[in-house]
Amino acid sequence: RTQVQAGTLPKPTIWAEPGSVIPMETSVTLWCKGSLKAQKYVLYKDGYPETWEEQKPLEPKDKAKFPITDMTSVYAGRYHCYYESPTGWSEPSDQLELVVTGMHSKPSLSVLPSPIVPSGGNVTLQCGSWRGFNRFILMREVEGQPSWTRDSQRAPSGEFQALFPVGPVIPSLMWTFRCHGFYSNTPQVWSLPSDPLELLVSGQLSYTPSLRVHPGPTVAPGENVTLLCQSLSNVDTFLLSKDGAADASLRLRSKYRAGKYEAEFSMSPVTPAHGGTYRCYGSIKTSPYLLSYPSVPVEILVSAPAQGPSWYLYVLIGASVAFILMLCLLILLLVRQQRRGKCRKSSKKGLRHPRGGGALWADPGWAQGSGQREPREVGKADVGHFHRISSQRV
Repeated sequence: RTQVQAGTLPKPTIWAEPGSVIPMETSVTLWCKGSLKAQKYVLYKDGYPETWEEQKPLEPKDKAKFPITDMTSVYAGRYHCYYESPTGWSEPSDQLELVVTGMHSKPSLSVLPSPIVPSGGNVTLQCGSWRGFNRFILMREVEGQPSWTRDSQRAPSGEFQALFPVGPVIPSLMWTFRCHGFYSNTPQVWSLPSDPLELLVSGQLSYTPSLRVHPGPTVAPGENVTLLCQSLSNVDTFLLSKDGAADASLRLRSKYRAGKYEAEFSMSPVTPAHGGTYRCYGSIKTSPYLLSYPSVPVEILVSAPAQGPSWYLYVLIGASVAFILMLCLLILLLVRQQRRGKCRKSSKKGLRHPRGGGALWADPGWAQGSGQREPREVGKADVGHFHRISSQRV
């Protein structure tokens, strides 16, 4: 490695292609441009005392490239370069900050009070995440536009957020933003970018569309509602917005029917969240971020559903019924078992002689009528005894 001592030759220029903010696992090339007399170019990275990399100049020797084929957090940081000529070393270049994105999950980006802004209006963009980022950076998707960095604050919900005032919004520029989150100890290692958020400038087309609701502005939960936006002027796309909604509005391509351009926005089935005030706008495809004047607002009222027994009441009733049925079944089994026991005891008592002798047949003719052998012999002594007692009494 070459130990460089800054010289007095003019400083070189350093830049990155395709840019200095690079998604993870993609390629980037750092360039250093100096003098036609340069013999060697060296690249330094902050935090490393020795040169990071050396390259010979490319013809006509006024620049060198330092390729990075697979961008990771190892390459994220601040760089500067020098060149060496026969007369000595150059001054160091300005610093280049190389950032890697995609190392953490993406934050959310929303706008207050609405993404639709009148010309000259101001809004606040809110970048938030549950990951506990120390800082957020807001970037505008226009080449050469500056970025804004803010410390995060913890909201009552527990989310980490940063607020970015934006404005005044003018119609001559596109206003599309993304944000990233990062930790202060690794400022060049960013999260994935948020979903893009586009500000739309109203009142830039001369017409005003109309807005109607079918079947009516008051509906019950579960019903279907259609909002019909129409215009006599040429409209490529209609946009439906809801007052107080910080997310993007709905867009539909227009259809030409009966001399009018129109679009139907369906809500099916309606829930209480659909209640609110709506407006519609028109736009043309050549400048989709420029809108017409808003329609007259339409308010949708969602009636409260009928209050029935709550779910835990149904569970309680079901459990009670099951308990009662089990109790009745148990009582029935106990009664049946008790009756069987009594019947067994009665049978044993009826078939035994009071003195403990043999079986006593009360009806001797039973055995004869049955066609079976008479069982008198079994209890012969007892029957004779019984006969003698009867004769004496007579």
